[in-house]
Amino acid sequence: MFAKTKAFSGFAVPDVAAAKLFYGDTLGLDVTEQSGILTLHLATGGTVIVYPKPDHTPATYTILNFPVDDIDAAVDELVAKGVTMTRYEGFEQDERGVFRGGGPYIAWFADPAGNILSVLQER
Repeated sequence: MFAKTKAFSGFAVPDVAAAKLFYGDTLGLDVTEQSGILTLHLATGGTVIVYPKPDHTPATYTILNFPVDDIDAAVDELVAKGVTMTRYEGFEQDERGVFRGGGPYIAWFADPAGNILSVLQER
């Protein structure tokens, strides 16, 4: 039924202007806005919409992952732009906040609305 639809995902933020600055300027994504809704244009060709929700509560899980070739360089660049890496109890994260246990190397951070994002590097 939906095999050929161009599905997309979306998430909420309380402040669309702050999200536009973060996703466009800080992360460097191509961001467009129409009728108060942002569209994040991803390198894969996919899109994600970001819509306003004044009583927004951030999810407790990662909503968007960014694969990178060099996680250390990506984390250093994010930190240089004022982004703080999130640390989780029970995960042995290094001084950069990168978890290098099983699976891909991964580091988490939040957008201005508290939504959890990650950068990850396949090993």
